Order: sequence, then C-alpha cells, then structure tokens
Amino acid sequence: MPLKESAQRVQDVLRAKGFENAVVELPDSTRTAQEAAEAVGCEVAQIAKSLVFRTVHGGQPVLVIASGAGRVDEQRIARLCGEPIEKPDAAYVREVTGFVIGGVPPVGHATTLTTYIDGDLLSWDRLWAAAGHPKAVFPLTPDELVRMTGGQVVRVR
Repeated sequence: MPLKESAQRVQDVLRAKGFENAVVELPDSTRTAQEAAEAVGCEVAQIAKSLVFRTVHGGQPVLVIASGAGRVDEQRIARLCGEPIEKPDAAYVREVTGFVIGGVPPVGHATTLTTYIDGDLLSWDRLWAAAGHPKAVFPLTPDELVRMTGGQVVRVR
C-alpha cells in the first residue's frame, strides 16, 4: 500500500540524504508521544518528538527534537536562541515545516529551522520519529538523528 503523500515526502527526503530508514504507517494515531510509543511498542522516552517554537523578536522558527518522556525547558531554549521563544499556532507550524502538528518529522521541512536535539535521546539504541503524518513514523538511531538533522545536541529539560 502506498504511503500518504506527506509520509512519502519524508521517505523521499530520507533516501535523498542517503538514509535507508523506512517510513511506516500505522493503524493507530502516533500524534502524541504516548500514542506513538504504544503503537510501536517502545518506551515513551524513545519517541523523538519534534516541537516547533518561534523566536519572539526575530520571528525565526526553532525545532526542538525532544524525548517523549521529557518536558522542554523553554527558558533554556530561549537562552540558546538569544531571545525569548513562544509556541506558535498550527498555521505557522505548517507554514515553516510543511507538515501538521502531530506529524512533524525531524527532516524535510519547507524552511530551514535552527535545530536542537535533546541529549537524553542519545542514551537509546533505537528511536522513533514522526514521518509527516499523525499515523506515520520511522525508526532511527540517535547517531542518524544527529546526522540527518545537523542539529545541536543540548540539554532541553
């Protein structure tokens, strides 16, 4: 069965970047970290959730790829950005990433996003990330996550 268009875009980006990770679509929602973990049979901490923020003064998009088990310390991210950040609305997330909330992947965005990766993710052998649709995910290693995003590994909690 062919992938949904948005999930296929993620698969195409992965292949274009030289990665063999396979996007899978599941019957159940993977919109939240808890749902994703239940759907793939892993710990919530192994879910690499992509959260989009916007800098308050510059209006620049910021992607934080965080462990599904943790909560992002927005003040810490603001310090890394050099200015306050805010949670944008769904329209902004779709505009800068090209994907809906709940399906935002770590790669393949419509614009370039400053990317920070939660250091807690590096302690796992296998992670799962959204793949462009609320029911699509793909497995990856922490090393692959860092290489495919070019993100900076930081403490986000």
